[in-house]
Amino acid sequence: MRVLITGATGFVGSQLVARLRREGHECVILTRDVAAAEKKLGQGKDRFVAWDACSPLPEAVFENIDAAVNLVGESIAAKRWSPAQKQRIIDSRINATRALVAGLKKRGTILISASAIGFYPVNRPEALDESSAPGEGFMPEICQRWEAETDALAEGVRKVILRIGVVVGRQGGMMQKLLPVFRLGAGGPVGNGQQMMSWIHVDDLVGIIMHALSHEEMSGIYNAVAPQPVTNREFSKQLGQALKRPAFFPAPAFALRLAMGEMADVVLDAQSISATKVRDEAGYQFQYPDMRSALAEVVSA
Repeated sequence: MRVLITGATGFVGSQLVARLRREGHECVILTRDVAAAEKKLGQGKDRFVAWDACSPLPEAVFENIDAAVNLVGESIAAKRWSPAQKQRIIDSRINATRALVAGLKKRGTILISASAIGFYPVNRPEALDESSAPGEGFMPEICQRWEAETDALAEGVRKVILRIGVVVGRQGGMMQKLLPVFRLGAGGPVGNGQQMMSWIHVDDLVGIIMHALSHEEMSGIYNAVAPQPVTNREFSKQLGQALKRPAFFPAPAFALRLAMGEMADVVLDAQSISATKVRDEAGYQFQYPDMRSALAEVVSA
């Protein structure tokens, strides 16, 4: 299979490229900096194409492509959410997806496109599924606009939209920032620690993408989250136990808001998101269905 990938040098994208290569597939990697991408990923038999994530893509890029995976997007946790940073977060998703869909819609190629559980309301008592209404605010707005860009695909073209939870893995994401703190014994719950956290191990996220590539019956929107969400307090406790370190130092909500501004809501707000559709309807079997097994893998290296 030849798979076109955006966001291939990111935390999830780099793991997807490695998995595709191991299974004998070929990647066509769209990237701003070809030399840097080749250095990070290694070249192998893959093709690297320079792209600024907003310009129209040449027709030649799509020749002999079997599928496209769209993972591009400015990290929501990279910087404080100034008006300019908010616009970068929006533009990096909307413009790139629009340009990619414009090239794909003439060809009928399957598209697997990232979204996020930020689509949903926060601090609700019930578990939310793919039929739940969107929330209000910055993150729900981004996710709705991001997903809507795929509507330009021709009717009947298979697309899979993954609303991704908090990604757990040793190679990047939040664990890259948390592990040094917890290893020092200075970690602990955030805010009151009672907020539910819907998460997924990076290997399972890549696994769901691979499952979608190989199962033609998989179509539509799926929550890419593990079956067992945890409270932030339980997560902190289990990470401390996995590292054999205390995890009693809380990060008060007011301090986070002073330091992070509006972005603090991402870690302070609760979301319990259902994995039933991807597990039971799509038939994906999770490697790491619970946080304890996921953290055991993360700290094993």
